[in-house]
Formats: sequence, C-alpha cells, structure tokens
Amino acid sequence: MSVTRDILGIVDPQPVLTPYQLELMRWIQQYYRAPLHAVAWSMFPSGISWQAETMLHLEEAAANATAPSKDEYRILALLRERGPLSLRQAERQLKMPGFGRALGHMVRKGWVRREIEVRAPQVKPRLEAVVRLSAMPSDEALAGLNRAHKQRTILDYLRQQAQQAGGPSGVEIPLSELCQRFATTRVVVDSLAKRGLLQIGQREVRRDPLAGRQFVTTEPPKLTSDQEAAWQPIANALESTRGQVFLLHGVTGSGKTEIYLRALADVLRRGGQGIVLVPEIALTPQTIRRFAARFPGRLAVLHSRLTEGERYDEWRRIRADQADVVIGPRSAVFAPLPRLGLIVLDEEHEWTYKQQDIPPLYHARDVAVKLSELTGALVILGSATPDVGTYYHAQRGEYTLLRLPQRIMGHQRSIEQQAQQFGIDESREQVKALGPGYEDARYMDLPPVEVVDLRSELRAGNRSMFSRALQDGMRAVLAAHEQVILFLNRRGTASFVMCRDCGHVVRCPRCEVPLTFHAEGEALVCHHCNRRAPVPGVCAQCGSKRIKFFGVGTEAVVQAVHELLPQARVLRWDRDVTGGKGAHEVILDQFMRHQADVLVGTQMIAKGLDLPLVTLVGVVTADTALQLPDPRAAERTFQLLTQVAGRAGRSILGGRVVIQTYFPQHYAIQAASRHDYEGFYQQEIEFRRQQRYPPFSRLVKLLFTNPNPRKCAEEAHRLHRQLEAEIARWGLPGLDLIGPAPCFVARIRGQYRWQIVLRSPDPMSLLADLPLPQGWHVDVDPSSLL
Repeated sequence: MSVTRDILGIVDPQPVLTPYQLELMRWIQQYYRAPLHAVAWSMFPSGISWQAETMLHLEEAAANATAPSKDEYRILALLRERGPLSLRQAERQLKMPGFGRALGHMVRKGWVRREIEVRAPQVKPRLEAVVRLSAMPSDEALAGLNRAHKQRTILDYLRQQAQQAGGPSGVEIPLSELCQRFATTRVVVDSLAKRGLLQIGQREVRRDPLAGRQFVTTEPPKLTSDQEAAWQPIANALESTRGQVFLLHGVTGSGKTEIYLRALADVLRRGGQGIVLVPEIALTPQTIRRFAARFPGRLAVLHSRLTEGERYDEWRRIRADQADVVIGPRSAVFAPLPRLGLIVLDEEHEWTYKQQDIPPLYHARDVAVKLSELTGALVILGSATPDVGTYYHAQRGEYTLLRLPQRIMGHQRSIEQQAQQFGIDESREQVKALGPGYEDARYMDLPPVEVVDLRSELRAGNRSMFSRALQDGMRAVLAAHEQVILFLNRRGTASFVMCRDCGHVVRCPRCEVPLTFHAEGEALVCHHCNRRAPVPGVCAQCGSKRIKFFGVGTEAVVQAVHELLPQARVLRWDRDVTGGKGAHEVILDQFMRHQADVLVGTQMIAKGLDLPLVTLVGVVTADTALQLPDPRAAERTFQLLTQVAGRAGRSILGGRVVIQTYFPQHYAIQAASRHDYEGFYQQEIEFRRQQRYPPFSRLVKLLFTNPNPRKCAEEAHRLHRQLEAEIARWGLPGLDLIGPAPCFVARIRGQYRWQIVLRSPDPMSLLADLPLPQGWHVDVDPSSLL
C-alpha cells in the first residue's frame, strides 16, 4: 500500500526543468518505455538530489523497557551508546538476521521512533572567504598599526587596491590569496577584522572547466561555393520558428564545422541559444577550441569527465541563462537552455549517441528531433557517413539533404604557411584551386586507399600483423618525419571463427550472420535464431585445418610496432589509457606536438580529428566489426573505415590509407576504398529491405539477466511463449520474434544474459499493455543486437 507524505518544503524555488523539458520527459517515458523518475534524473547533474533517510530515535519509554528480547536489547544498547542512527547504519552495525522484526516490535511498544529526515545534496556551490575594507582607512588608522607590521602592510595593500578601484566597496580579495601574498595566517587578518578595519565574508566561486585556457578569436572565412549552397537553405530556415531537420552530408574535411558555426552565429544574433553534440568526450576539447574561438565567453561544457562540482556549476549557469552555447556528448541534449534555437549533432551516425546501459535508453538524435518539434529549434545532423536510416529519411524528403563533396584545405595564405612549416613546395599537384570566384581557396582529393588481402600475405610467407605495404609505408613516413595512425576496432575482442587460408567465416544457414563462439559448451551459436553447431575441425569451403578465433588488441599492435620500428615513439589511445580527467586532451596534445610518431587507437581516433602531420593511416584489420552477428555490421565497418581514412591527408603533405582484410571483396570494404557512400548505401538499403531491418521496421530488444544460467534460459523461453500467444491472440501481422538466444556477451559481472528481439513497423503495439516480469529490460531502437 502506497503512503502519501506531507510536503515539508520547497528544495529549490526556481523550476528545475523548463516547460519543454517536461513535455520531452513524458515523450521519452512513453517512447522508450522508461521509468519517469529515471528520465527526470537523466536531465539533472549528479549529486543535486536531496536524500530521504529513515532515522531511529530512542523514546523516553525505552528507559523503562522491560524484558526486551536479545535482539531488542542489542538495538537499545546501540542507540543508547551512539545516539540517533540511520536505519542503514544500525543494520550495518548489528548484522542481525531478525533486525527488521525486532525493530517493528520496538516501534509498536513505543521504545523507538522512526522518523524520515532529508539530507542536503552532496554537491553545493563552492564558497571562498574574501576580505574587504569596512571603510577607507585613514593615515591615523595606519599609524596606529606601526608596531603590527604585517597588519599595517595588509591594510595598506587593501587601501591601494581600493583607491585604484575608486572606493572600498568594489574590492574583494580572497583570504587565501592575501595570506599567501604576505606569508601570514588568518589570525593576522582576524585581528584587523576585530578592530573594525575590514570584514571577512564569503562569495561563490565558479568551478570553471575551461579556467586557464586561452582561445584565440577567429573571424569567419569566406564560404566556398559548396558551403554557400549548403548554408542558404539553413539561413532561410532560421528565418522561421518552425523546427526543421537538415542532414549535412560532407566528406571528411569538407567544412561542415564552418556551417555549424555560421548557423550558431545566426541563432545567437537572433537571441537564441544552441547545443552542439559530439559523439566522444575525446572530441570535446577540439570542438571547444573551435567554438570558443568564435564565441568567447559564451560557452558551457557538460560531460562525464568533469568533476561533480564543475558539472553542477555549469548546469546552474546554463539554467540561469548565463551561457548561450552548450558543448558535450549525448547527455548535453538535456541542457536547460531557455531559448533553444539550434541543435547540432556532429558525426550523427555514431552509435555512442545511444544510451546503452542505464535507463532511459534514449538516442540523442531522436531526442534532438523531438526537441525540434517542441521548441521550433533547427537541427543539423552532420556526417561523412550518415546513418542509413537518417539518409533514408532524407531521401524521402523527411529531412533536408545538403552536400559538401570536396575536402577544403584552406586559403592560399594557410597553404603557404603549411608549406613553410613543413619545408615543402606549396604548388604540389594534389593541391587544387576551387575555380572562378574562389581563386584564393584550395582543395584536395580524398587520400588514395589500398586494400591488402591478408590471405595473399600469408601465402607469400608474411605472418606479421602488418602487411608488406603497411610496413614499407610506415618506414617511409617515419623517415620523412611525419606521422602514422594505426586503427584497430576494439569491439572485436570477442572472436568469430574463420579459416586463415581462404577467409571463410562460419555462418548460420538460416540468418546469414556469423556464428559466434561460446566457450561455455564449446559451441557456435546464432544470436538471431539460436541455432547451434559444433566448432569445425576443418574449413567447409577449402578443407584447411587452419581454423582460428580471430581477434587482436591494441597492446599487441603497440608491441608489434616496437619490434618492427624500434626507434618509433608510439602512443596508445583507447579506453584503457584514458580513465583520468583530461587524458584525451593530453594524448591528443602530445601527438599534435609531434612527441610521438605512431598513434595506435580504437574508434575514438576515427572521429573528427584534424592532424596535419598524419600522412599514413593503417587499418590493422577491417574484418572484426564486419563479422559481428549484428544487422548493422556492414554499416559499422563502412563508417569506421571511411572515417579513419579521413584522418590521412589533412594537410598539403597529402597521405594514403592501407586497409588490411581477409574479405576484400565485401561491398562495405570496396565502397570505403572508393570513398563511395552512395554506392554503399544502395547495396545496404537493399539488404535492409530484404531482411525487414530498420528503416523498414523497428526493433525492440528485450533483455533478461540472472546469475543462474538455467533460470535465465527458462525465463527467456517462457516469455517467448507468452509473446507468441499474445501475437496469435491479437492477430498482429508482420510482428516477428527473433530468439530467444544468449546475448553476444553471454555473461557480464556474473549475470547471464538472454534476449528476445521484436521486429515490426510497430513493435510497441505488443508491449503497450503487456507488463513485463521483473528482471526484463526494454531497449527500443537498439543500436545493435549484440
């Protein structure tokens, strides 16, 4: 039975959520089937909640307690010794199996009172002690301190500061700064306060995540003809208050950021505000530099690498309408801007925009589109490799498609500066003029891509991790004092089964997806239909016995580079080495300063980085993501390869790309080698149409976790039978159930995981009025089925 309690008071007189955020919160609750409280808390910075706690107090009647039981006696003794305690503290201290029952008896007897108390938030505004003059001190007052040398020195200093400021009211000096300057303690300052000569007060100090950083202001450059063609529809749309969604499809280095900056400048000029989302925290520092240079003093930053205090202060600053531009990863979409006019999602295709673990499992792109409906804000989705679903919507006219097909190198002056910096001839053939009207602007073709068949390397006797082409390329680049990026998709640490001679991958005959090896049971499992097969001893295609579980990590790549090139300075960039605050920026800064020759990394190095000395990008293996049992495997592979290839040739030094693969004929790899998004899209959308995958349907993943593997499997099959009965009962055509099957990672932190996937144009029609048993989790529009 629920209990309604009296409201004790208002925690914060200022509304915590804007009206449009309240509407958004209800939409997220319904669309993603998420608990309302979880949606609400996702919009707040951590640490601001007031916590209700049950406290235990001894009553006067406890002094005359007669014949208490053993458990009751222990509780009475603890409270007499320690005084009032929280319920959790008492339970933890006593560790009694019968604690709850004994406490209930004591409450009914009137020996103990339970009382709900509210604890203040853990994070609060930061305050510092400051010193100010009570009045301008006279010469006589200073003369009275002749024997107190430090007091007189401090008072004289404060008087000088006040004279420069035009009076004592405008001067506040931090107490810590004053004590440090004059090598003294607070006792000396307190003495002056007791004399009435100065006052010690407090003021709030903002914890600024950008404190100490300098940004050089920049002016907007002249747009190229392609940029102008893309900008005009956006400029026209900003004239209206009706929200519109634009897909800005531009190759890597084509100048998408300048379009974002122009749109934001226009919105700010009209009195609006904007949110700029990036897919990775690693990209936040670079994005901050670009936007702070154009809009100094108007930025706020929100991301998980800030301290709780920094996030709290930035959130309060945004809510108080003291910032106009918010930059951060997906959670920044909830920034409480009162005059939201623009939302930018850079690299909109990235799966990191989808919340994966803690409800609500929202996608920032869909939330941004909904915000556009609620506020009239304009949305720009930018990418060199748009999400297939996003591009499909643009092709149907639901979004406005804009294109930037050329890589812009800058104006002639910047080209000359690069040539002088690198000591080369700026008239290299690859640097070309844009044409009439843009004689000063230069562009370059995208870097050439070489696809290396690793099967041929093996047949030639090369068993190294690096092909001969990549080895020769790295030697040449290091000899020229340039830089190399080696990319490895870390998501491939879980193995798939493949023949090392012919490249054949064991697949499910019914689903045409790779079977995944499960160590428990020594079996290959299809994660779509649960088909099982033994691990083959020989290849079914060529008869080879060289059956391997494929996978390699970044540490192994670093070691291989050291063995091949002992003189090379190598940096590693993945989640294992970026746990500390500012770690991303430190690694990026080291590489940009040429303190390393080779950067080995995972997905985060493929996204939006501009590194002028990088002239060679090597993809150690292109197959890991490709062979994952997921409908979006080909799309992920094409996007990653195209994005990482875009890191090469970002300056007039030019560059090239080497992609190593056991499956060179796959359309995703072939299209990536040609930088051919349109060609990839046509083949991929046909595959989606045949398989009825998004955007031709929607998916909902139902996940069950339990520490008992048998119970986990039984519960998955039980719900599957229930769902089949509901489909038959209500006659829901076109609604498929995929599974039940164990998840790609079958156990995490001791919890076994099974899933059922609903596939239908409207899968929520089955779940709308169907309460799921405890332990089941709903993921609407999952980013993958792994």
